[in-house]
Amino acid sequence: MGPVPTTSPVTGKPVPAHWVHSSSAHFRLTDGRTLLLRGINLSSSAKTPRGQPGYQLDGFWEGAREERDVSFVGRILELDEADEHLERLKRWGFNCLRIVTTWEAIEHAGPGKYDQAYLDYVVELLRKCKQFGFRCYIDPHQDLWSRFSGGSGAPYWTLLACGLEPQNFTRTRAAVIESEWPDAASPDPAAFPPMIWATNYQRLACSTIFTMFFAGRDYAPKCIIDGINVQDFLQSHYLAAMRQLGEAISAAGDLLDECVIGWDSLNEPNPGFLGTADLDKHSKESVLRVGPTPTGFEALRLGMGDKLTVENWKSGPLGPARDGSVTVDPQGTVAWLSPDAEPDGKSPWGWTRDPGWKLGTCIWAQHGVWDVESRTLLRPGYFDECHGAVAAASGPEREVDFGADYWLPHWRSYARMVREVHPEAIHFIHSPVFQIPPTIAGPEVGNRAAHSSHFYDGLTLVTKHWNWFNADAIGILRGKYASIVLGVKVGESAIRRCMRSQLGVLRQDCFDKLGQYPTMMGEIGIPYDLDKKKAYEDGNYATQVRALDASLNACDGANVLNYTVWCYCPDNSHKWGDKWNGEDLSVWSPDDAVQMASSQTTAARRARQLGNVNHDQVKGIHAKGSTSSSTSEGDSGTVTPVDDPLHPINLNDGARALPAFVRPFPVKTVGTPTSIDFEIKSSKFKLEVRVDADDVADPDLATEIYIPLAQYAAHPQKVSYHVRAAAKMHHPGSKIKHPKSGDVQLALDGEGEVDGSEGEQDGAPHDLALKVKLSTGRYELDHENQTLKWYYPRPTSGSVVVKLELERVGGAVPLWKAQWLRSGWERMEEKNWQGNTCALLGVSLLGAAGVATAFMRS
Repeated sequence: MGPVPTTSPVTGKPVPAHWVHSSSAHFRLTDGRTLLLRGINLSSSAKTPRGQPGYQLDGFWEGAREERDVSFVGRILELDEADEHLERLKRWGFNCLRIVTTWEAIEHAGPGKYDQAYLDYVVELLRKCKQFGFRCYIDPHQDLWSRFSGGSGAPYWTLLACGLEPQNFTRTRAAVIESEWPDAASPDPAAFPPMIWATNYQRLACSTIFTMFFAGRDYAPKCIIDGINVQDFLQSHYLAAMRQLGEAISAAGDLLDECVIGWDSLNEPNPGFLGTADLDKHSKESVLRVGPTPTGFEALRLGMGDKLTVENWKSGPLGPARDGSVTVDPQGTVAWLSPDAEPDGKSPWGWTRDPGWKLGTCIWAQHGVWDVESRTLLRPGYFDECHGAVAAASGPEREVDFGADYWLPHWRSYARMVREVHPEAIHFIHSPVFQIPPTIAGPEVGNRAAHSSHFYDGLTLVTKHWNWFNADAIGILRGKYASIVLGVKVGESAIRRCMRSQLGVLRQDCFDKLGQYPTMMGEIGIPYDLDKKKAYEDGNYATQVRALDASLNACDGANVLNYTVWCYCPDNSHKWGDKWNGEDLSVWSPDDAVQMASSQTTAARRARQLGNVNHDQVKGIHAKGSTSSSTSEGDSGTVTPVDDPLHPINLNDGARALPAFVRPFPVKTVGTPTSIDFEIKSSKFKLEVRVDADDVADPDLATEIYIPLAQYAAHPQKVSYHVRAAAKMHHPGSKIKHPKSGDVQLALDGEGEVDGSEGEQDGAPHDLALKVKLSTGRYELDHENQTLKWYYPRPTSGSVVVKLELERVGGAVPLWKAQWLRSGWERMEEKNWQGNTCALLGVSLLGAAGVATAFMRS
């Protein structure tokens, strides 16, 4: 790759030692080594304010509408609990955090009214992240626009500014809201159908607001507020709010570039109605269908109070399936803001609405899309045609291109704002999900960029089951196959290859449309409540391990991708998941910590403190005595805990599918990592690196590889309560034997073993047991920091490929291997499948594959 520049491509200033370069296909440090960023989203709790989980109706409207007294302070992590959470994440090998924040958290009190306490809180939390060595990037998060349209992100008052009445959304099905399901009069949020929340993107509220936010000037020119179009009103307030956060971080004086290295753009931007070819039909993008599913035109009519019979859909074992029809009767209630809310056009929130924007009636009827009186659709293709400035530039006959025509101009405005408050920021550019990005160039990029993409296994999300078949979602949605059937993948090996191939396509999108820049998988993960929450009863997450490993394995191979897993939720619970729309994707849960240990253990006490667990909801917990500093085991097989919350066994307690997300990887590489492979069932890890003569100037620098204790512990019973309990159950009174300890082998053609001790009761809990093979060089092992340092000679000219292989002495941790093998499918040969069966699966899988485009959950 050549030496890294010594000055910034943006400002021309000399770069400090902590700087991260992003002007090539991989992030690089100032010493020339390649930096691989692998971390987690912190945290999903940031979507909702204090004391107001998504399922709770009490206080939901009052806090936003009347008291306006909500707070998001502490909703990423509570400051007094952050050290333990951050230590856990650091020990798991994560070196990067995507910091989740929302517009609502900053400006919930009204236009231009910023929550200084929240801004101060974020700065203090980032300082803690810095103390633990994390590199962070800021995520201005949204799903479905706002909590008040069924998601998260924007303040309540923005919906009123769009002329909508959120309290009428449930009755008109303009949105489905978890806390009001199935109706506000008798809510039962526990019955909220899985994934129905994501269908809000095709319902009236979100479709309207996103159209206004991105394209109001062209598609809603009558929507004037405070003398400007609603598009400019919304975007200017959004940018101003994010500027407040940026200025607060900048003013801290010790966070930019050393801790906060960049900014993601608006999470999962959605086109709204844009691109809808015919409002009287379901669009090809709306393949995720759950519950009452109106067409665009039916949504407009329901929003005006019409009683209609619409299609009904349900989630089945193969994805969304038609379930007859259902009648929706708003009983005359309309989804539009009443004129009484703004006497003389004056809003109590401070704005003035133009008299040409009539409240109480559909704004799209006011723009000639349909006629309210006759209930006639006049312009079914209105949102697929170009209008305004875009039409003037390219002609009205061209179909609208959301990414190029509307998302990209918004991103440029956002990028300029970020540069003003954070001059050296890396732009994590998050284009519309799964769409081929528009060409992204210009001064805003400034050789300080990365492409931020998301990936989820849609079929597993929808069915809540790890299936033996899947589909090439990206290939199908981008028209790769002549027939849907050809996109069906049967068998785990085929699924894993397919996922890796799909992520390769997303990586190539970056090279084709942005340039030679890194790719960050900003979100990737799985639901943990698979198979009707079976794992919450028996503690066996073997299926989740296979599902998550398939996704994270896709980031390896030749892809060598950066990623931040979705998600870490400090207050996750088995009953309510991440406490937002039924999602349950957190890699850690205090409920799991409580179930694993007795209710009197250190781990359980800390779980109660950190997660505010309701122990009445947790089954199977019985006190086994007082806490002790011993790590011994009683005759009954119960585990006496270590009285140290930062001991590895306590940090790992509560982890879910630990072997899948705690993985070895090259953190800092002399040269370019060209291939990574890791196998849980054998613990085998392979790394290939291309080394060029001029990659790194300092000959004493090493490639540093994270070696997770959870995978390579000499004494696994000292690392996980799960492992200890399993070992006691199957081998009571026995010890796990290891080869006798020996010195690290440092031969240039080397093969060496590092082993902690002879018996389970001997040695430190941080001891690693490794067998290492090198093509060249020598290595050193730092047990305490879970790091292997590999030193090898550089070529004097040209390039060479060096290789490393390692595995745990004695093979994989026995429990991880046993769980993997028990969860395996029966081998199935594709030749045994009849064509009509594949066709049926293909049709169903299209729905599952389309889930990713319909919402790409956040």
